[in-house]
Amino acid sequence: MSNPTRRDFIANTASATAAIGAAAFLVPEGFGAWQTTKPAAPGRVINIGLIGAGGRGSGAANDSLSANPNVRVVAIADLDVEKAKGVRDALAEAHNKEGATRIAVPDERIFGGIDGYQKVLDLKDVDLVILATAPGFRPVHLVAAVAARKHIFAEKPLCVDVAGYHAVCAAHDKALAQGTSIVTGTQYRRQTSFLEGMKRIREGMIGEVVGMTARYCSNGIWYRERKPGMSDMEYQIYNWMHFIWLSGDQAGEQAVHNIDVVHWVMGGPPVRAFASGSRWNRPADSEMWDSVSCDFEYADGRICSFTGRHWGNADNQFDNIVYGSKGIAYLRAFDAGTQITDRSGKELFSMKGSIGAAYRQEHKELVDAVVAGKPIVEARQTAESSLMAVMAREAAYSGQTATWEFMTTKSKLDLMPKVVTIPGEAPKPFVRKPGEYRLQ
Repeated sequence: MSNPTRRDFIANTASATAAIGAAAFLVPEGFGAWQTTKPAAPGRVINIGLIGAGGRGSGAANDSLSANPNVRVVAIADLDVEKAKGVRDALAEAHNKEGATRIAVPDERIFGGIDGYQKVLDLKDVDLVILATAPGFRPVHLVAAVAARKHIFAEKPLCVDVAGYHAVCAAHDKALAQGTSIVTGTQYRRQTSFLEGMKRIREGMIGEVVGMTARYCSNGIWYRERKPGMSDMEYQIYNWMHFIWLSGDQAGEQAVHNIDVVHWVMGGPPVRAFASGSRWNRPADSEMWDSVSCDFEYADGRICSFTGRHWGNADNQFDNIVYGSKGIAYLRAFDAGTQITDRSGKELFSMKGSIGAAYRQEHKELVDAVVAGKPIVEARQTAESSLMAVMAREAAYSGQTATWEFMTTKSKLDLMPKVVTIPGEAPKPFVRKPGEYRLQ
Protein backbone atom coordinates (compact mmCIF):
# COMPACT_ATOMS: atom_id res chain seq x y z
CA MET A 1 0.00 0.00 0.00
CA SER A 2 1.48 3.30 -1.03
CA ASN A 3 1.30 6.81 0.33
CA PRO A 4 1.80 9.72 -2.09
CA THR A 5 3.95 12.72 -1.39
CA ARG A 6 2.30 15.64 0.35
CA ARG A 7 2.03 17.65 -2.85
CA ASP A 8 0.64 14.66 -4.78
CA PHE A 9 -1.73 13.90 -1.92
CA ILE A 10 -3.29 17.35 -1.97
CA ALA A 11 -3.37 17.56 -5.74
CA ASN A 12 -5.02 14.17 -6.14
CA THR A 13 -7.77 14.65 -3.54
CA ALA A 14 -9.22 17.66 -5.31
CA SER A 15 -8.61 19.90 -8.31
CA ALA A 16 -5.72 22.27 -7.63
CA THR A 17 -6.19 26.00 -8.08
CA ALA A 18 -3.10 27.68 -6.61
CA ALA A 19 0.39 27.04 -5.29
CA ILE A 20 1.47 27.82 -1.74
CA GLY A 21 4.99 29.15 -1.33
CA ALA A 22 8.12 27.85 -2.91
CA ALA A 23 7.35 24.25 -1.99
CA ALA A 24 4.57 24.14 -4.61
CA PHE A 25 1.85 22.84 -2.34
CA LEU A 26 -1.51 22.96 -4.04
CA VAL A 27 -4.74 24.27 -2.57
CA PRO A 28 -7.83 22.13 -3.24
CA GLU A 29 -10.70 23.60 -5.19
CA GLY A 30 -13.20 25.36 -2.95
CA PHE A 31 -10.51 26.34 -0.46
CA GLY A 32 -11.92 28.72 2.14
CA ALA A 33 -15.54 28.40 1.01
CA TRP A 34 -16.87 25.90 3.54
CA GLN A 35 -19.40 26.92 6.18
CA THR A 36 -18.76 27.06 9.90
CA THR A 37 -19.49 23.84 11.76
CA LYS A 38 -22.61 23.83 13.90
CA PRO A 39 -22.24 23.24 17.66
CA ALA A 40 -22.58 19.67 18.85
CA ALA A 41 -25.97 18.84 20.31
CA PRO A 42 -26.11 19.20 24.11
CA GLY A 43 -25.21 15.92 25.76
CA ARG A 44 -23.89 14.40 22.55
CA VAL A 45 -20.95 12.05 22.83
CA ILE A 46 -17.92 13.06 20.76
CA ASN A 47 -16.45 10.10 18.88
CA ILE A 48 -12.66 9.92 18.65
CA GLY A 49 -10.49 8.16 16.10
CA LEU A 50 -6.91 7.49 17.23
CA ILE A 51 -4.27 7.58 14.48
CA GLY A 52 -1.00 6.28 15.88
CA ALA A 53 -1.20 3.90 18.84
CA GLY A 54 2.26 4.36 20.31
CA GLY A 55 3.02 5.79 23.71
CA ARG A 56 2.05 9.36 22.85
CA GLY A 57 -1.09 8.35 20.98
CA SER A 58 -2.36 6.05 23.71
CA GLY A 59 -1.43 8.68 26.29
CA ALA A 60 -3.34 11.38 24.42
CA ALA A 61 -6.41 9.15 24.14
CA ASN A 62 -6.21 8.43 27.86
CA ASP A 63 -5.87 12.14 28.64
CA SER A 64 -8.96 12.99 26.58
CA LEU A 65 -10.99 10.22 28.18
CA SER A 66 -9.84 11.34 31.64
CA ALA A 67 -10.64 15.01 31.00
CA ASN A 68 -13.92 14.61 29.13
CA PRO A 69 -16.85 12.46 30.29
CA ASN A 70 -18.57 12.97 26.91
CA VAL A 71 -16.01 11.29 24.60
CA ARG A 72 -15.43 7.74 23.45
CA VAL A 73 -12.88 6.08 21.17
CA VAL A 74 -14.50 4.34 18.18
CA ALA A 75 -11.58 3.60 15.81
CA ILE A 76 -7.80 3.11 15.86
CA ALA A 77 -5.21 3.10 13.07
CA ASP A 78 -1.63 1.95 13.43
CA LEU A 79 0.85 0.11 11.24
CA ASP A 80 0.90 -2.64 13.87
CA VAL A 81 -2.62 -4.02 14.28
CA GLU A 82 -1.68 -6.15 17.28
CA LYS A 83 -0.25 -3.13 19.06
CA ALA A 84 -3.45 -1.21 18.30
CA LYS A 85 -5.52 -4.05 19.76
CA GLY A 86 -3.39 -3.96 22.88
CA VAL A 87 -3.97 -0.23 23.27
CA ARG A 88 -7.70 -0.77 22.70
CA ASP A 89 -7.80 -3.40 25.42
CA ALA A 90 -5.77 -1.33 27.90
CA LEU A 91 -7.96 1.73 27.38
CA ALA A 92 -11.10 -0.40 27.76
CA GLU A 93 -9.82 -1.85 31.02
CA ALA A 94 -9.19 1.66 32.34
CA HIS A 95 -12.34 3.38 31.11
CA ASN A 96 -15.11 0.83 30.42
CA LYS A 97 -16.27 0.70 34.01
CA GLU A 98 -19.64 0.62 35.75
CA GLY A 99 -21.45 -0.26 32.54
CA ALA A 100 -19.90 2.54 30.47
CA THR A 101 -18.72 1.82 26.91
CA ARG A 102 -16.18 4.55 26.35
CA ILE A 103 -13.95 2.34 24.21
CA ALA A 104 -16.14 1.00 21.41
CA VAL A 105 -13.59 -0.35 18.93
CA PRO A 106 -14.42 -3.77 17.45
CA ASP A 107 -11.66 -5.51 15.52
CA GLU A 108 -13.10 -4.34 12.21
CA ARG A 109 -12.48 -0.74 13.32
CA ILE A 110 -8.78 -1.31 13.89
CA PHE A 111 -6.92 -0.45 10.71
CA GLY A 112 -3.34 -1.36 9.81
CA GLY A 113 -1.09 -0.31 6.97
CA ILE A 114 0.15 3.01 5.70
CA ASP A 115 -3.36 4.00 4.59
CA GLY A 116 -5.07 3.09 7.87
CA TYR A 117 -5.38 6.78 8.77
CA GLN A 118 -7.62 7.38 5.75
CA LYS A 119 -9.90 4.53 6.76
CA VAL A 120 -10.45 6.24 10.11
CA LEU A 121 -11.08 9.57 8.38
CA ASP A 122 -13.64 7.92 6.09
CA LEU A 123 -15.81 6.91 9.07
CA LYS A 124 -18.76 9.29 9.18
CA ASP A 125 -19.32 8.90 12.91
CA VAL A 126 -15.77 10.01 13.84
CA ASP A 127 -15.96 13.63 15.03
CA LEU A 128 -12.40 14.16 16.25
CA VAL A 129 -9.07 12.54 15.46
CA ILE A 130 -5.87 12.33 17.46
CA LEU A 131 -2.81 12.46 15.17
CA ALA A 132 0.13 10.84 16.92
CA THR A 133 2.19 8.92 14.37
CA ALA A 134 5.85 9.66 13.63
CA PRO A 135 6.05 13.44 12.97
CA GLY A 136 7.10 13.12 9.32
CA PHE A 137 3.57 11.97 8.50
CA ARG A 138 1.88 14.79 10.42
CA PRO A 139 1.33 17.21 7.50
CA VAL A 140 -0.20 14.48 5.29
CA HIS A 141 -2.52 13.33 8.05
CA LEU A 142 -3.45 16.85 9.11
CA VAL A 143 -4.29 17.96 5.57
CA ALA A 144 -6.40 14.83 5.09
CA ALA A 145 -8.19 15.28 8.42
CA VAL A 146 -9.09 18.88 7.61
CA ALA A 147 -10.35 17.80 4.17
CA ALA A 148 -12.51 15.20 5.94
CA ARG A 149 -13.92 17.98 8.17
CA LYS A 150 -12.70 16.37 11.39
CA HIS A 151 -11.75 18.21 14.54
CA ILE A 152 -8.10 17.51 15.30
CA PHE A 153 -5.68 17.05 18.13
CA ALA A 154 -2.22 17.01 16.54
CA GLU A 155 0.88 16.07 18.46
CA LYS A 156 4.01 18.19 18.12
CA PRO A 157 5.96 18.84 15.98
CA LEU A 158 3.62 19.66 13.11
CA CYS A 159 6.35 19.49 10.46
CA VAL A 160 9.96 18.38 10.04
CA ASP A 161 10.70 20.34 6.85
CA VAL A 162 9.65 23.42 4.91
CA ALA A 163 7.24 21.59 2.61
CA GLY A 164 5.35 20.32 5.64
CA TYR A 165 5.23 23.82 7.11
CA HIS A 166 3.47 25.20 4.04
CA ALA A 167 1.00 22.29 4.00
CA VAL A 168 0.12 22.78 7.67
CA CYS A 169 -0.36 26.54 7.26
CA ALA A 170 -2.75 25.89 4.37
CA ALA A 171 -4.64 23.35 6.49
CA HIS A 172 -4.84 25.90 9.33
CA ASP A 173 -6.45 28.45 7.02
CA LYS A 174 -8.88 25.88 5.65
CA ALA A 175 -9.89 24.78 9.17
CA LEU A 176 -10.53 28.41 10.07
CA ALA A 177 -12.73 28.85 7.00
CA GLN A 178 -14.80 25.73 7.61
CA GLY A 179 -15.02 26.00 11.39
CA THR A 180 -13.15 22.90 12.56
CA SER A 181 -10.68 22.90 15.44
CA ILE A 182 -6.98 22.08 15.47
CA VAL A 183 -5.44 21.90 18.94
CA THR A 184 -1.77 20.95 19.23
CA GLY A 185 0.34 19.16 21.81
CA THR A 186 2.18 22.20 23.16
CA GLN A 187 0.99 21.62 26.69
CA TYR A 188 3.09 24.37 28.31
CA ARG A 189 0.70 26.88 26.76
CA ARG A 190 -2.00 25.28 28.92
CA GLN A 191 0.02 24.68 32.08
CA THR A 192 -1.12 27.03 34.82
CA SER A 193 2.37 27.77 36.12
CA PHE A 194 3.47 28.84 32.62
CA LEU A 195 0.30 30.84 31.98
CA GLU A 196 0.63 32.72 35.26
CA GLY A 197 4.34 33.31 34.66
CA MET A 198 3.65 34.62 31.16
CA LYS A 199 0.90 36.87 32.49
CA ARG A 200 3.34 38.53 34.86
CA ILE A 201 6.01 38.84 32.17
CA ARG A 202 3.44 40.58 29.96
CA GLU A 203 2.44 42.84 32.86
CA GLY A 204 6.06 43.97 33.26
CA MET A 205 7.11 42.21 36.47
CA ILE A 206 10.61 41.60 35.05
CA GLY A 207 10.67 44.80 33.03
CA GLU A 208 11.53 44.72 29.36
CA VAL A 209 12.41 41.23 28.06
CA VAL A 210 16.02 41.40 26.87
CA GLY A 211 16.62 37.74 25.99
CA MET A 212 16.18 34.15 27.14
CA THR A 213 17.62 30.67 27.25
CA ALA A 214 15.76 27.44 26.47
CA ARG A 215 17.20 23.98 27.10
CA TYR A 216 16.20 20.40 26.39
CA CYS A 217 19.21 18.46 27.61
CA SER A 218 18.76 14.80 28.52
CA ASN A 219 20.85 11.65 28.79
CA GLY A 220 19.59 9.82 25.73
CA ILE A 221 16.76 8.50 23.61
CA TRP A 222 15.46 5.06 22.65
CA TYR A 223 16.87 3.06 19.75
CA ARG A 224 15.18 -0.02 18.27
CA GLU A 225 17.22 -2.77 16.71
CA ARG A 226 16.15 -3.95 13.29
CA LYS A 227 14.06 -7.11 13.37
CA PRO A 228 14.78 -9.99 10.98
CA GLY A 229 12.97 -9.71 7.67
CA MET A 230 12.18 -6.00 7.94
CA SER A 231 12.35 -3.99 4.72
CA ASP A 232 14.24 -0.69 4.81
CA MET A 233 11.00 1.27 5.04
CA GLU A 234 9.58 -0.91 7.80
CA TYR A 235 12.78 -0.53 9.80
CA GLN A 236 12.98 3.24 9.43
CA ILE A 237 9.37 3.71 10.50
CA TYR A 238 9.87 1.26 13.38
CA ASN A 239 13.02 3.11 14.51
CA TRP A 240 11.67 6.49 13.40
CA MET A 241 13.40 8.71 15.95
CA HIS A 242 16.74 8.15 14.22
CA PHE A 243 15.75 9.18 10.70
CA ILE A 244 15.36 12.89 10.04
CA TRP A 245 12.51 12.62 7.52
CA LEU A 246 10.45 10.97 10.25
CA SER A 247 11.52 12.72 13.47
CA GLY A 248 13.14 16.02 12.57
CA ASP A 249 16.00 15.17 14.99
CA GLN A 250 15.90 16.02 18.69
CA ALA A 251 15.42 19.74 18.10
CA GLY A 252 12.17 19.06 16.28
CA GLU A 253 10.76 16.01 18.01
CA GLN A 254 11.54 16.85 21.63
CA ALA A 255 12.97 20.35 22.06
CA VAL A 256 10.18 21.96 20.05
CA HIS A 257 8.46 22.41 23.43
CA ASN A 258 11.18 24.82 24.55
CA ILE A 259 11.44 26.44 21.13
CA ASP A 260 7.68 27.00 21.27
CA VAL A 261 8.17 28.84 24.57
CA VAL A 262 10.70 31.09 22.80
CA HIS A 263 8.05 31.76 20.12
CA TRP A 264 5.49 32.45 22.86
CA VAL A 265 7.67 34.81 24.90
CA MET A 266 8.97 36.72 21.87
CA GLY A 267 5.61 36.86 20.10
CA GLY A 268 6.68 35.04 16.95
CA PRO A 269 9.60 33.61 15.00
CA PRO A 270 13.11 35.15 14.75
CA VAL A 271 14.71 36.75 11.73
CA ARG A 272 17.74 34.44 11.69
CA ALA A 273 19.39 31.48 13.38
CA PHE A 274 23.08 30.72 13.88
CA ALA A 275 23.83 27.24 15.20
CA SER A 276 26.35 24.49 15.79
CA GLY A 277 26.32 20.97 17.18
CA SER A 278 27.98 17.60 17.37
CA ARG A 279 27.63 13.94 16.52
CA TRP A 280 29.92 11.37 18.12
CA ASN A 281 27.83 8.91 20.11
CA ARG A 282 24.99 7.63 17.93
CA PRO A 283 24.43 4.15 16.48
CA ALA A 284 26.04 3.79 13.07
CA ASP A 285 22.81 4.01 11.06
CA SER A 286 21.30 6.89 13.05
CA GLU A 287 21.11 10.24 11.27
CA MET A 288 20.67 12.15 14.53
CA TRP A 289 23.20 14.51 15.99
CA ASP A 290 24.07 14.43 19.70
CA SER A 291 23.56 18.15 20.21
CA VAL A 292 22.38 21.35 18.59
CA SER A 293 22.89 24.83 20.03
CA CYS A 294 21.30 27.82 18.34
CA ASP A 295 21.03 31.57 18.78
CA PHE A 296 17.70 32.89 17.53
CA GLU A 297 18.08 36.57 16.66
CA TYR A 298 15.09 38.90 16.56
CA ALA A 299 14.66 42.02 14.46
CA ASP A 300 15.42 44.34 17.39
CA GLY A 301 18.69 42.53 18.12
CA ARG A 302 17.53 40.45 21.08
CA ILE A 303 18.99 36.93 21.25
CA CYS A 304 17.27 33.78 22.51
CA SER A 305 19.65 30.87 22.96
CA PHE A 306 18.52 27.27 22.64
CA THR A 307 20.49 24.13 23.56
CA GLY A 308 19.38 20.56 22.94
CA ARG A 309 21.47 17.46 23.54
CA HIS A 310 21.59 13.76 24.39
CA TRP A 311 24.73 13.15 26.48
CA GLY A 312 25.00 10.18 28.82
CA ASN A 313 26.02 10.85 32.44
CA ALA A 314 25.63 14.60 31.94
CA ASP A 315 23.38 17.09 33.72
CA ASN A 316 19.77 17.20 32.60
CA GLN A 317 18.17 20.60 32.03
CA PHE A 318 14.75 21.35 30.51
CA ASP A 319 13.96 24.85 31.71
CA ASN A 320 13.27 28.19 30.05
CA ILE A 321 14.74 31.35 31.60
CA VAL A 322 13.52 34.78 30.53
CA TYR A 323 15.83 37.71 31.33
CA GLY A 324 14.28 41.13 31.88
CA SER A 325 15.64 44.58 32.62
CA LYS A 326 14.27 44.32 36.18
CA GLY A 327 14.13 40.61 36.91
CA ILE A 328 14.27 37.01 35.75
CA ALA A 329 11.46 34.52 35.11
CA TYR A 330 12.18 30.80 35.45
CA LEU A 331 9.57 28.84 33.49
CA ARG A 332 10.52 25.36 34.63
CA ALA A 333 9.57 22.19 32.82
CA PHE A 334 7.33 19.30 33.86
CA ASP A 335 6.15 19.80 37.47
CA ALA A 336 8.94 22.13 38.64
CA GLY A 337 6.81 25.27 38.44
CA THR A 338 7.51 28.95 37.83
CA GLN A 339 9.58 31.40 39.84
CA ILE A 340 10.13 35.10 39.21
CA THR A 341 12.81 37.13 40.99
CA ASP A 342 14.16 40.63 40.83
CA ARG A 343 17.76 41.20 39.78
CA SER A 344 18.99 40.74 43.35
CA GLY A 345 17.37 37.31 43.59
CA LYS A 346 14.42 38.32 45.74
CA GLU A 347 11.40 36.18 44.90
CA LEU A 348 8.46 38.11 43.46
CA PHE A 349 6.24 35.19 42.42
CA SER A 350 6.21 31.40 42.49
CA MET A 351 3.78 28.64 41.54
CA LYS A 352 3.96 24.88 41.47
CA GLY A 353 3.53 23.11 38.14
CA SER A 354 1.50 20.10 36.99
CA ILE A 355 2.33 18.76 33.56
CA GLY A 356 -0.31 16.03 33.91
CA ALA A 357 -3.03 18.63 34.35
CA ALA A 358 -1.74 20.49 31.28
CA TYR A 359 -1.88 17.33 29.16
CA ARG A 360 -5.52 16.87 30.14
CA GLN A 361 -6.39 20.55 29.78
CA GLU A 362 -5.49 20.70 26.09
CA HIS A 363 -7.96 17.89 25.40
CA LYS A 364 -10.64 19.43 27.59
CA GLU A 365 -10.41 22.75 25.76
CA LEU A 366 -10.60 20.98 22.39
CA VAL A 367 -13.72 18.99 23.27
CA ASP A 368 -15.35 22.01 24.91
CA ALA A 369 -14.72 23.96 21.69
CA VAL A 370 -16.32 21.21 19.61
CA VAL A 371 -19.40 21.09 21.85
CA ALA A 372 -19.75 24.88 21.89
CA GLY A 373 -19.18 25.25 18.15
CA LYS A 374 -16.40 27.79 18.82
CA PRO A 375 -13.36 26.32 17.09
CA ILE A 376 -9.80 26.65 18.37
CA VAL A 377 -7.36 26.69 15.44
CA GLU A 378 -3.71 26.94 16.48
CA ALA A 379 -1.86 24.97 13.82
CA ARG A 380 -0.06 27.98 12.38
CA GLN A 381 1.63 29.01 15.65
CA THR A 382 2.82 25.44 16.23
CA ALA A 383 3.91 25.16 12.60
CA GLU A 384 6.02 28.28 13.15
CA SER A 385 7.59 26.80 16.28
CA SER A 386 8.21 23.56 14.40
CA LEU A 387 9.87 25.47 11.56
CA MET A 388 12.05 27.31 14.10
CA ALA A 389 13.28 23.86 15.16
CA VAL A 390 13.92 22.97 11.51
CA MET A 391 15.72 26.28 11.10
CA ALA A 392 18.02 25.58 14.07
CA ARG A 393 18.72 22.05 12.87
CA GLU A 394 19.47 23.08 9.29
CA ALA A 395 21.70 25.97 10.43
CA ALA A 396 23.69 23.52 12.56
CA TYR A 397 23.84 20.84 9.87
CA SER A 398 25.12 23.30 7.27
CA GLY A 399 27.15 25.74 9.33
CA GLN A 400 25.27 28.52 7.55
CA THR A 401 23.05 31.26 8.92
CA ALA A 402 19.41 30.39 8.28
CA THR A 403 16.94 33.25 7.92
CA TRP A 404 13.19 33.10 8.37
CA GLU A 405 12.74 34.80 5.02
CA PHE A 406 14.81 32.12 3.27
CA MET A 407 13.09 29.26 5.07
CA THR A 408 9.57 30.47 4.33
CA THR A 409 9.96 31.83 0.78
CA LYS A 410 12.97 30.20 -0.89
CA SER A 411 13.78 26.88 0.77
CA LYS A 412 12.71 23.73 -1.07
CA LEU A 413 13.45 21.36 1.82
CA ASP A 414 11.08 18.38 1.40
CA LEU A 415 12.19 15.20 3.15
CA MET A 416 9.17 13.00 2.48
CA PRO A 417 9.89 10.13 0.04
CA LYS A 418 7.97 10.31 -3.21
CA VAL A 419 6.33 6.97 -2.40
CA VAL A 420 5.98 5.22 0.95
CA THR A 421 5.26 1.50 0.71
CA ILE A 422 5.46 -1.42 3.13
CA PRO A 423 7.48 -3.39 2.40
CA GLY A 424 9.53 -0.98 0.37
CA GLU A 425 12.60 1.13 -0.19
CA ALA A 426 13.44 4.03 2.08
CA PRO A 427 15.67 7.09 1.86
CA LYS A 428 19.33 6.17 2.21
CA PRO A 429 20.50 7.35 5.65
CA PHE A 430 23.29 9.90 5.75
CA VAL A 431 24.81 12.16 8.39
CA ARG A 432 24.78 15.85 7.53
CA LYS A 433 28.27 17.39 7.73
CA PRO A 434 28.81 21.18 7.92
CA GLY A 435 30.65 22.46 4.89
CA GLU A 436 29.41 19.56 2.77
CA TYR A 437 25.71 19.86 3.54
CA ARG A 438 24.17 23.17 2.52
CA LEU A 439 20.92 24.97 3.19
CA GLN A 440 18.37 23.96 0.62
